[in-house]
Amino acid sequence: MTVFWERGYEGASMSTLVEALGLASARIYAAFGSKEALFREAVALYEAGEGGFADRAMQEEESARQAIERLLNDAARTYTKRGRPHGCLVVSAASSCAIENEAVADWLAEHRRQRTQSIIDRLHAAVESGELRQDTDIAALGDLYGALLHGISVQARDGVSRARLQAMIAPAMLALDAAAAC
Repeated sequence: MTVFWERGYEGASMSTLVEALGLASARIYAAFGSKEALFREAVALYEAGEGGFADRAMQEEESARQAIERLLNDAARTYTKRGRPHGCLVVSAASSCAIENEAVADWLAEHRRQRTQSIIDRLHAAVESGELRQDTDIAALGDLYGALLHGISVQARDGVSRARLQAMIAPAMLALDAAAAC
């Protein structure tokens, strides 16, 4: 997982994966079938652990506002954690690929779209419960917070500090506050 997270899908050579796993390439292929299958397992491992903060925020918080604010704060913390690659594995591993790896890029893009959809779904529930006004453009708000979430990953990967990433969350929450039911 860490090799893919640090180097991306295409940058993770079989020799690097062999070294990291301590297994011969034949054994890796026997266990996983392909580099792509190994990568998908690595993403599943990431999403079950460190990368699962987003699902936890969406499910555990009482209000949509709390869920989104936690989501963004947890992203800034997770994506800048010392001793780990910066950014999100799903965002940075294959934003663009050679044609022969297009299926990997498409699969990751679908993961990112699903994350944005989970935010939209949470906002929809907030409209239904009366937390947000009925006229709230939940798709626009969901897209805004999805773009911010994915942007935090890119900026963390580029070396932007946790403090700067967290500083943008309060102004971003104003959009949601403006849609709150009175």
